[in-house]
Amino acid sequence: MANSKSALKRIQIAERNRVRNKTYKSAVRTLMKKYFEAVEDYARQPSPESLQDVKNRMSAAYSKIDKAVKRGVLHSNNGSRKKSRLVKQLKKVQTQLNPPSPETSTAETTEAS
Repeated sequence: MANSKSALKRIQIAERNRVRNKTYKSAVRTLMKKYFEAVEDYARQPSPESLQDVKNRMSAAYSKIDKAVKRGVLHSNNGSRKKSRLVKQLKKVQTQLNPPSPETSTAETTEAS
């Protein structure tokens, strides 16, 4: 148990910050999970509406991640890594749905030579 008044106060402040940080981290995880579910739905049934839903969920997740970084709940590199995972997942699905055609890749290589 803490012996000084200042140590007791630091314990109270640490607990307050822990609870506040917990809500931000939980919200970030929830929004990321909903985003990944939306991407899976888009992969199963691609449509403009589902793509718009994916973009809306990405925007919400980006916003919450940026706020968590701004408030010091997440380190900036951690926030960047989380945002990178979001974009990477969508690009992976989009390349599966729209694979690059072989004509464009061979034309680009002959022009570069």
